[in-house]
Amino acid sequence: MENKTSPLNFSDEVTKRLGGETMTLCYQCGTCASSCPVAKITPRFNPREIIKLSLLGEREEVLSSDSLWLCCSCYNCQERCPQKVEIADVIYALRNIAFKKGHIPNIYSEFASALMSDGHIVKVSKFVENKRPTLGLPPLPPSGVEALRKILAATGFDKLQKKEESQ
Repeated sequence: MENKTSPLNFSDEVTKRLGGETMTLCYQCGTCASSCPVAKITPRFNPREIIKLSLLGEREEVLSSDSLWLCCSCYNCQERCPQKVEIADVIYALRNIAFKKGHIPNIYSEFASALMSDGHIVKVSKFVENKRPTLGLPPLPPSGVEALRKILAATGFDKLQKKEESQ
């Protein structure tokens, strides 16, 4: 029986997910890190390091790190990668795994809760509502929360979010 914590298992888990298929093509040249605007302003995020740790099977270190959530999805890394590693997509795959394992920064959990309850990530303030007519804008239509909840239920997002809220 295969050990569930072996390095290959995590790498395999990532490469079997949509977006993670190209991760094993990485040969750690560093082009992604040197192309990344986030890596230029904070040492907390380095796409090369995230991929290296993932390839080495460092599941908990990768999934529990807030650095995974710092990617701004600009795709600079992906466009410049000489090996055609779809780095931003690998980050998405890792985030999906992290979310399912209950590792998500509080701000995203708060956004998800607001989306499910109000249909908006950020509540529309009374000031904004009152300002719209003075700008010649019509009142905001209802957010259609019920339709949104049906979509979130169909994708299973509502169950993931409830799991996260109960932790």
